[in-house]
Amino acid sequence: MKTNEIYPWQQNDWARLMTLRERVSQGLLFKGMKGIGKLELAMNYARALLCQQPTAGGFACGVCPSCHWMEQGSHPDFRFLQPEADSEEADASKKLSRQITVDQIRGLADFLGMSAHQGGHRVVLIHPVEAMNSNAANALLKNLEEPPAGFIFILVTHRPQQLLPTLLSRCLSLALAAPDTASATRWLAQQGVKNPNDALAVAGFSPLLALHNAQESGADARDKLLRALRQPATLDVFALADALQKTDQVLLVQWLQQWCHDLVAMKLAGSLRYHPREEAAIRDLVAPLDAINLARLQNHLQTAKREAQHTLNPKLFLESLLFTYTRLASK
Repeated sequence: MKTNEIYPWQQNDWARLMTLRERVSQGLLFKGMKGIGKLELAMNYARALLCQQPTAGGFACGVCPSCHWMEQGSHPDFRFLQPEADSEEADASKKLSRQITVDQIRGLADFLGMSAHQGGHRVVLIHPVEAMNSNAANALLKNLEEPPAGFIFILVTHRPQQLLPTLLSRCLSLALAAPDTASATRWLAQQGVKNPNDALAVAGFSPLLALHNAQESGADARDKLLRALRQPATLDVFALADALQKTDQVLLVQWLQQWCHDLVAMKLAGSLRYHPREEAAIRDLVAPLDAINLARLQNHLQTAKREAQHTLNPKLFLESLLFTYTRLASK
């Protein structure tokens, strides 16, 4: 996504932010489901707050010194905190933290004590804020209690329920709505995603995740899995596990959970969420099945999703999952 562009479904959110520009809160919390562009929107807002010549639409101009500093990642009045593992410069050969640490928060001390280079705002953007460990969260609270004049914290979260109530109370919360299906599928089609309706449903109606999945060529692995899941009684567990062992285990469990969700939904309510094009196959599959066994399968997959992040032998892990599926999803 280009600088100073927002996604089509963010027009109303940007308009709300523009009304806050003259009386911006010192703590802003951007919250909403993952994969709808919260970070991009927050980064655009930070650029706009620091820009010396914002456009009529409120965006950063892209040509002033402030915009050049932001583009180069060297703005003296801006700090961006995220887990080390999420950094674009992260070394894949090293084990990096997936938390935002207390040292990162304490590292803001000198920044907080400085005067604004341009005499205007100073901005700290933290994403995702739920990645802070407890010590980091408490350290941030102290900064939020009495920030220096002109200082703005922009916090971005997928899981506001995990944040400290005291932290939430010190921020103005902005709930960013999920995009409507029409806008999201139209945008995905413009990005070259095939079958955008299906891609969006599989991604839990998160358009950025749908785009990421398409670009990562995960569609082939998913199609291979779905072809096998349609016929649990004849599913070759060992061959399928061998074919999919290099696919992200968490993603595989997510696909299985979505399939199981639709099995249960079809059994109990005659509806689907994630696999609209599989209605006939799913209806035939669930007709003779016991709803209790499907519920057991859902519970098993919930546990498996936690284990998937730490499995040592992906092939054995997947074999175990598939054996459970064939046992509970067969006549």
